[in-house]
Amino acid sequence: MFRKLRTYLEMIRFSHTLFALPFAFMGAVLAADGVPPGDKIFWILVAMVGARSGAMGVNRLADRHLDRLNPRTQDRALPQGRISPAEALLFVGGSFGIFLLAAWMLNPLCFALAPVAILIASGYSYTKRFTALSHLILGLSLALAPVGAWIAVAGRIGLPGLVLGAAVLFWTTGFDILYALMDIDFDRRTGLFSIPARLGVQGGMLVARLFHAATAACLALLIPLGHLGLVYATGLVLAVALLLYEHWLLHRHGLAKLDVAFFNVNGALSIGIFLFTLGDLLFG
Repeated sequence: MFRKLRTYLEMIRFSHTLFALPFAFMGAVLAADGVPPGDKIFWILVAMVGARSGAMGVNRLADRHLDRLNPRTQDRALPQGRISPAEALLFVGGSFGIFLLAAWMLNPLCFALAPVAILIASGYSYTKRFTALSHLILGLSLALAPVGAWIAVAGRIGLPGLVLGAAVLFWTTGFDILYALMDIDFDRRTGLFSIPARLGVQGGMLVARLFHAATAACLALLIPLGHLGLVYATGLVLAVALLLYEHWLLHRHGLAKLDVAFFNVNGALSIGIFLFTLGDLLFG
């Protein structure tokens, strides 16, 4: 049983939930102007886990035949037969069911918008078959987390939540473009679309830099919109430094440092900016 559970967690890269979860909580604390009620925090967490697990399950199902052909992904659970398509489909249904329950528990607007979130998060998996802008759809999927968390607490759509969502959209799009550098040859050979496959390594890195510059601009715009001060501004400077470090690593070392740039730096950025935001709201 534990082996099967571990296989499911590996299939959906559960540890990567860390990327989006701090931004979701950031949206919640901005909406609450501090720490939200405990029940809101709990159901936001449940919604995040359910939505992301379901979306990753759809992605693995949609890509299982491609993953079997790609040397980088051949050892995933579905291509190896450690999880069957039927089991993965049941997992997706259960995960999205949990997400819908959490949205219903949060407030009526969250529940009304939940099917739209499921459609966007699930649709991303198929977009790379016809557009190089698939990175933006993934960015939009993760951007729904802070926007949804804002709505969960405030009960309405607010400009600070949307700007934070835009920051996450641009941030995710940028690092997904960088991650796609590993699959340039495979994407071109199989007819899949990505910005690196179309523009090459240098072109892809340039576009990613532009998206990350837009990320910094959106995070800076939160200072007047969210009435944030010096503590948050310090966190913003550190976040920009991490983005610069990420691009410096790839410029200096190429794909050899991609895992460090992708996982370590982006994980530190999301956690850090959330902690500085919370610190500003509580002590700034």
